[in-house]
Amino acid sequence: MTEADVSSRDRGRPGRSNDHRGWHHRGYLPHFDAAGMLQMVTWHLADALPAHAIARMLADLPKDDQTSERREHLNALIDTGHGSCLLRDPTCAQIMQDSLGCFDGTRYLLQAWVIMPNHVHVLFQEVPGYSMTTVVGAWKSFTAHAINKMRTTEGPVWHPDYWDRYIRDAEHYAQAVAYIERNPVEAGLCKEVDDWRWSSAFSSGRDGRDPGGGDTPKNSQEYP
Repeated sequence: MTEADVSSRDRGRPGRSNDHRGWHHRGYLPHFDAAGMLQMVTWHLADALPAHAIARMLADLPKDDQTSERREHLNALIDTGHGSCLLRDPTCAQIMQDSLGCFDGTRYLLQAWVIMPNHVHVLFQEVPGYSMTTVVGAWKSFTAHAINKMRTTEGPVWHPDYWDRYIRDAEHYAQAVAYIERNPVEAGLCKEVDDWRWSSAFSSGRDGRDPGGGDTPKNSQEYP
């Protein structure tokens, strides 16, 4: 995949410039989208979460949930490997990984990522003019088209939503990198973080003892 391949698909779409939303709400939790912010984002395949399991989980949680409990429940459900798990196919996983790297350094700054059988975690830093919504939307749109074309199929590949959380400080950054890169180990897919081919740990050769692999990038905004 080349930069031109992606550009030809998202050229002319709204939201390409200065569309960072600042503080906003999606559901019950507050979110912050601004140039310079470090963001951890998760999205999953359209069939990765069984509807009955989601309904049961939401019924058990308080409607004013302001903690990470809901996120943890969702992550646990995803890690059970429900659904078609298209990303087990190396060709599909490669499409996703190539897409993540395509505009690294221009539209965003990748920090860590992992491509699991039915979901993706990415930690990246926003750059001016390309909001979190724009970046994630481009990743999902391009890869859905490419995966359907490769498989000669039609229909949704990804669930329409995603989960995001901005990084507050260096400790939170280290925790996020460790969580992302250890996900295949915790899910029983490999023994060491750098054994999983579709991850930043594999690409960098990190062994999990130094999450972040160097100095922590600084958010350009004040932490709340």
